[in-house]
Amino acid sequence: MVAYKWEAGGSMPTIRRFANCKIAIYADDHLPPHFHIEGRGFRALVEIETLEVRAGDIRRAAEALEWAASNRDLLRAEWNRIVRRD
Repeated sequence: MVAYKWEAGGSMPTIRRFANCKIAIYADDHLPPHFHIEGRGFRALVEIETLEVRAGDIRRAAEALEWAASNRDLLRAEWNRIVRRD
């Protein structure tokens, strides 16, 4: 389990921080399982399984995408824990 910080409003825990961006998963988000990469002046939505960028721009987030590629199991587990489908 990741020790993450809930952002203001309690709906977006930060999974990992990097020098210029962060990876976050929104609570109660839509399918397919995905994460958000957010940095100053850019953001993207990336599918966990394929690492396909579904929206946005990740040109300045190579480090975050490399980390995600090596940590898909962790991201999948965090998605299942954070996104409530009751």
